[in-house]
Amino acid sequence: MTKVLVYELENQEILFTIACCNFWIDALDRAKKTEDAFERGQSYCNEWKNFLQFLNREKKTFDRTLFAVRTGIFSLALDCFNQLAGEKDPVLKAEILRKTGLCYKKLGSFETARGCLAEANDARPDSAQTIAELADCYALCGEEKQAKVLFREAFYIDPQKIEPEFLDSELIQCLIRNVRQKGYSGAALMEWVPVYGQLHGVFTVKRRLRPQEIARLKQEIYAKETEIKDPACQRNLLTPRLINLYFWLIDHYVAAKEDISKMNDILTRIKILDTEIYELYIK
Repeated sequence: MTKVLVYELENQEILFTIACCNFWIDALDRAKKTEDAFERGQSYCNEWKNFLQFLNREKKTFDRTLFAVRTGIFSLALDCFNQLAGEKDPVLKAEILRKTGLCYKKLGSFETARGCLAEANDARPDSAQTIAELADCYALCGEEKQAKVLFREAFYIDPQKIEPEFLDSELIQCLIRNVRQKGYSGAALMEWVPVYGQLHGVFTVKRRLRPQEIARLKQEIYAKETEIKDPACQRNLLTPRLINLYFWLIDHYVAAKEDISKMNDILTRIKILDTEIYELYIK
């Protein structure tokens, strides 16, 4: 092997592979010293996000190497979470199932991943992370309609809980790239994803809201409208969040065949918040 490396020092794929190995040496050593299986598996997953940042700094990457690294890391993580399959605590059980599903998804076993994530969602409903990853599995399995419903749901619940590093389907990654190209990043990026998801035809498969959900939606709108009046508020996050809530309320009004004046009132509020979004929405 040493002789091969000596003669292949100009081979960019080999140099990239060496760089990847160097990145993971310390991370793997730290993980091995962690006795708790859940924390050890969690450390592999968390380090994957750091690895993606490392890849962004590389001039060129190679799919064969990345496949090998991804397979190795998520196989190690999966082994950790499988050791905890008998967990009795319902909250921890749901998280173990979610992480197990995530690992299977990263390893390409989409059907198995979907089963784990669906079970995690049943055990702990309304988790934006779980629903987003379940939506990702549906998209990867070619079931786009169900994926769109679930992605819209997840980003409505809490965009900040969703980790884009673990979403793989082109359906959502294309949308995230488009929003990033508009200059958004970090927390603001995730808040704007559902807004542009609606505008770009990704979050267009919708469901009827139950009476209690309608009441909660209106309460949240009122709370956000009050919050955004504060000069010290995080307006860069509140504006897209409020616009998305308005979109949901308009969709409810349309489904319920409410008076047009109610929709016009919400449209006016959107226009006040962001004229460009308003113009795109009414086209």
